[in-house]
Amino acid sequence: MVDLDGLREYMKTQAEADRNLKWVQVEGVDIEDALRQAAIELGLPVKKLDYEIRVNGSKGTLGFGKKKTVIVAYPAYEEEEELEVSGEDFEVEGLKEKTADEDGKVVVRFTSDGVLLKVFPPKGKGKKVTVKEAMAKIHAHPMIKDVNQSLVSAAVKEASEEYVKIGDFNYNPAADPVMTVDITDFDMKAFLTIMPPGEGGINPDVENIKAFLKNNGVVHGINEELLYSLQDFPVYSKPVLVAEGTKPVNGNDAKIIYNFDTDTSKIQLKEKNGKVDFKEQNLIKNVVEGQALARKIPAEQGQSGRTVTGRLLPAEDGNDVDIGIGKNVKLSEDGTTAIAEINGQVIMLSGRINVEPIYVVNGDVNLKNSGNVIFLGTVLVKGSVTDGFKVKAAGNIEVMGNVGKAELDAEGEIIIHQGVNGKSSGMIRAGKGVWSKFIENAIVDAGEVVVATDGIINSRVDANKKIICQGKRATIVGGVLRAVEEIHAKSLGTVAGSETVLEVGYDPKKKERLIELEREITGLDKELDEINLNLATLQRHLKVKKELPEDKKAYYEELLEQQKKLTDEKTALEEESLDIKEYLEGLKISGKISASSRVFPGVKISIKDAYLEIKSEYKAVTFINEDRLIKITKYQDLEEDYTQK
Repeated sequence: MVDLDGLREYMKTQAEADRNLKWVQVEGVDIEDALRQAAIELGLPVKKLDYEIRVNGSKGTLGFGKKKTVIVAYPAYEEEEELEVSGEDFEVEGLKEKTADEDGKVVVRFTSDGVLLKVFPPKGKGKKVTVKEAMAKIHAHPMIKDVNQSLVSAAVKEASEEYVKIGDFNYNPAADPVMTVDITDFDMKAFLTIMPPGEGGINPDVENIKAFLKNNGVVHGINEELLYSLQDFPVYSKPVLVAEGTKPVNGNDAKIIYNFDTDTSKIQLKEKNGKVDFKEQNLIKNVVEGQALARKIPAEQGQSGRTVTGRLLPAEDGNDVDIGIGKNVKLSEDGTTAIAEINGQVIMLSGRINVEPIYVVNGDVNLKNSGNVIFLGTVLVKGSVTDGFKVKAAGNIEVMGNVGKAELDAEGEIIIHQGVNGKSSGMIRAGKGVWSKFIENAIVDAGEVVVATDGIINSRVDANKKIICQGKRATIVGGVLRAVEEIHAKSLGTVAGSETVLEVGYDPKKKERLIELEREITGLDKELDEINLNLATLQRHLKVKKELPEDKKAYYEELLEQQKKLTDEKTALEEESLDIKEYLEGLKISGKISASSRVFPGVKISIKDAYLEIKSEYKAVTFINEDRLIKITKYQDLEEDYTQK
């Protein structure tokens, strides 16, 4: 199927056939008789002839007024299939695919003002129309008279696609083509049929066709481009779709676009280093305050349609949809966007968007149940956190069971109801406090306090305030524990004398950073010494030779640049180191370490700048720093009960 361009391609092939056309004008009693005469003269079967009627025959009345039929006949152009005209795009079946090249065309039209000629230029590498071809087309119509050959030549030369009058003919209005229109498909389509004109009749005209359609009620959806094509290349005796109504289009309903996956059954696995990490199941949809959670696309208005007769066909507007708003979610001022009011987990409940500040894991954190948990709020684990998994929260983390060789990281507090067995690499980090029944073989870092009711065993624990073991079995055994203010337990160390390092009275992180800075400064000093040595060598060479070779000069400049860069780095590190030293020296907290029951040999105590290694057992004592020496005093009880968390 092809469109209007396909029809024009078809007309081009017809024009090509016209150039080699042989024609005869014959007469007969009727059309059939005239065609038989033409077939004899052209030596072709009747079915291979095309013809144009010049005079419609008439039998007359009682032998009077009898008139023979006159036709012009010529060999028919042999198509692969019959031309079929239908549809708005003037579909043509059986035509070969059009090419980029197209020969010029010539059209002869009969109008009430005379005979007009239009010449189309070629396209691509197509051939131009010649005067000879144009004259042959004109001579195919014997009724044309007074042909102005100079105008024909000019029209051929210009090929302007404009009509030029080149002759006259005896116009007979009674022989004009007869048109009929058929309105179908519930007034949505109009088909025009044009009968061929008789002798002296004119060809169809766009304005005449439009006026005819209007007079017959066709006022909408007229394909004017097609009408102009019919003016140049008339299609006779076949219905052509010239107008088509506009169907009404109902407006689309409003719809909600969610910025999160509303299907909680989906597990979205992440790939790391080419491997899928099955622990990262991404079941939590974290959002932050002010984040857009959903957007409404408003309902659309319907677009009314019209029949070819101009009757209005109403359309329905789309239906509106509300954004379901739940807890901690608000609508924008224009009501089209849902916005989170807090950080948390976005979930859909009964068609409403909610942001929950608490994420609950109903069971263990493991591969089967939840995978790793990362949440912008508080996490409650009703089971345990098994080996190899992570729980990270912007709020608190509370675990009803145990924590194994796992990683817990919270900006708030971490509460573990049973205990931690980190198996030497489990990591617990809290912006505030860490509370656990026991801590064993783990690494703990707390912004405030660390509290264990049953004890801390072979762990590395840092707290920016206190480390407290308060309970019946509140023992600290092994490991390294550092706190700014206080370390307190029932007993420190063991009878076996296992090494237990306890440090208070300073900020452990700042001290670590100070040690790191001193190490970096030492490394920079070594690099600067080497650079200075190389610079001194080049300067001696320059003093003797007065000038350095180009490669040495470039190296010299590079050394100077490195010297400046490293010196600047060293200066910045020294300034940071000085600030930390001033901070540590200015700490007013002296720190203390207490044991309500016993302290065993093997315990090493540091309080600010004083150090003591316990050689014998002590009972119910508190260690303090006095004049840069550690003093053993009477046991000082806790000022606050930490077992109520």
